[in-house]
Amino acid sequence: MLGIKITGLRATPVNIPLEKPMWWTGGYYPGTSKTIIEVETDQGIVGLGEAPSIDVLESIRAMGERLIGADPLDVATCESLCVPPWQIVQNTDDSSVVKAFGAIEIALWDIRGKVAGEPLYRLLGGAVRKEIPFTEYFGYRVGGETEPQEVANYCARMSEEHGSTMFEGKLILGEPELEIDTVKALRETLGRKAMLRLDSNMQYSLPTAFRLFREIEPYNIRNYEDPVATFEEMAELRRHFTIPISTHTPDIRKAVATRGPAYIVTNFAVLGGIARAVRFIGACEAMGIGFWCYSGDAGITTAGYLHMSAAMPWISEPSQSLFRWQIGDVIEGGPFQQKNDVIAVPEGPGLGVSLDREALNHWHNHLVQNGPLDHFYDPAMPGRFRRLPLN
Repeated sequence: MLGIKITGLRATPVNIPLEKPMWWTGGYYPGTSKTIIEVETDQGIVGLGEAPSIDVLESIRAMGERLIGADPLDVATCESLCVPPWQIVQNTDDSSVVKAFGAIEIALWDIRGKVAGEPLYRLLGGAVRKEIPFTEYFGYRVGGETEPQEVANYCARMSEEHGSTMFEGKLILGEPELEIDTVKALRETLGRKAMLRLDSNMQYSLPTAFRLFREIEPYNIRNYEDPVATFEEMAELRRHFTIPISTHTPDIRKAVATRGPAYIVTNFAVLGGIARAVRFIGACEAMGIGFWCYSGDAGITTAGYLHMSAAMPWISEPSQSLFRWQIGDVIEGGPFQQKNDVIAVPEGPGLGVSLDREALNHWHNHLVQNGPLDHFYDPAMPGRFRRLPLN
């Protein structure tokens, strides 16, 4: 298809609520708010993208104006129209433009796949796997699990109902002893073979993390994400314990220099899009740093995860998921849900998913009527952010 041009871009903010709010380090987590992107072309092909937040909404719309008339297959030129020189953005400017364009860039790849009539994973070199693993999620939830054995029983039920053997969660109520007790209950209930990963979103001081790791190390923890606030503190933990550590901070150079996190867990839009994510993952492979994708996204970003994980041999660990808890999505048939730990990669052209217009309007209206889903506030003190005691 020759001469295809971008004719418009629509950016729609939506809420993606959870069935029951979860507690996390930052506060009360009722779900997240996303920006859904539709890049329109003069050939009638529409590419779908998704930003992991709504703070970049206006930047995305402004970039859409700049892209009018551009060739959506020429990703490099589209980036040059939207993003200042990369080294300046990363060091001295507002890096939110990277996230804004990264979300649009996903839509450009969706267009590329639709023009070629091929699923995204084939454009990335073909599939090394067709079934992509994801973890189930657990945690302390409002109106749900509030005690260690309740969390363990929930995971056991997911195992019985869905064949789940991989689990990850946040055990964050400001009490390390509660986390220790829950880890013990999980292992005793699920047995030796279940995968257990933990995440505290940098909750703990280094002395408390030492105490926590000493207690949970015998329970075969596959990975602990951001147990402390800095790479240097992570490196100190790794010198004394065998539990691998991951981080949401995508800094390969510092990870290698400090020997802190062994894995980086992030979102493709945050990295600047599909093309830059491919290069980022290649750099991770060269430096021996693992990679997987985080949770809480709608079906468009999730489809991107599926295709990238299909095509990239280095993504060997399961990505996170909140699929079972999400009560809505913007794609037809969404949210994705795993069975026996895996989801099949979509085989349709591009991302292989279709927008559910009725669902998009519904969750946009939810945001308009209720406001964005703020996962930092303290429900006990309206207007204030939650603060856990520093342990």
